Amino acid sequence: MIIAVDYDGTLFDGGKLNHGLIAQLRNAQRSGDTVILWTCREGKTLADALSTLHRAGFYPSFINSNAPETIRRLHHDSRKIFADVYIDDKAAALWKPRGK
Repeated sequence: MIIAVDYDGTLFDGGKLNHGLIAQLRNAQRSGDTVILWTCREGKTLADALSTLHRAGFYPSFINSNAPETIRRLHHDSRKIFADVYIDDKAAALWKPRGK
């Protein structure tokens, strides 16, 4: 499964990291899922976000980039990030990690 997750308002909200979500995403990665950090941040603000996530022990599989299997299937790297699940503060869908 490919999971795209936003940073602002989702992984980081109100000046604090969402440690529960980060733990779920790490477990998803351990189960073989791909996690893409899907954010509008770039440059220094993106570097700051990544530094914050790395200090929390979370390393997204990809950052604002499609997974290689998606690129192979589409025969190009679309600007739109493909995922099976999108986690965002503006989203209406719910996600349950495997085994929950």
